[in-house]
Amino acid sequence: MAITSAIVTSFKTEVLKGTHNFTASSGNTFKLALYTSSATLGATATAFTTTNQASGTGYSSGGSALTSVTPVASGTTAVCDFSDLTFGSSTITARGCMVYNDTNSDKAVFVADFGADKSSSSGDFTIVFPAATATGAIIRLA
Repeated sequence: MAITSAIVTSFKTEVLKGTHNFTASSGNTFKLALYTSSATLGATATAFTTTNQASGTGYSSGGSALTSVTPVASGTTAVCDFSDLTFGSSTITARGCMVYNDTNSDKAVFVADFGADKSSSSGDFTIVFPAATATGAIIRLA
């Protein structure tokens, strides 16, 4: 089993069809779900799944809603970012995550491998998103 970081293939075509709207105030709702090291996730993922999802105190199935930052241009690259997400007072172990569109049939956007199991024990489990730059943003279209 493995989690491989990727913008999922289905998302790439769905963007061109107008399926996903990342506008902060009027767009779709996106969620982040956590997964254990037993999960098999990567570029072929198409939608949120409960299979091998993390569990624990402070974490509910399906994860939590993200706060989207309206996409902007950084030079000639369009970038999208989310505010950092914290599962407070939690006891969780996760190897990776999936961001998905909760508004549109739970369609997958991207999968991220944390590189190793990450844990919290009666504390905060925080996902820190990179800066919204042409070389660093979590979602970039160049």
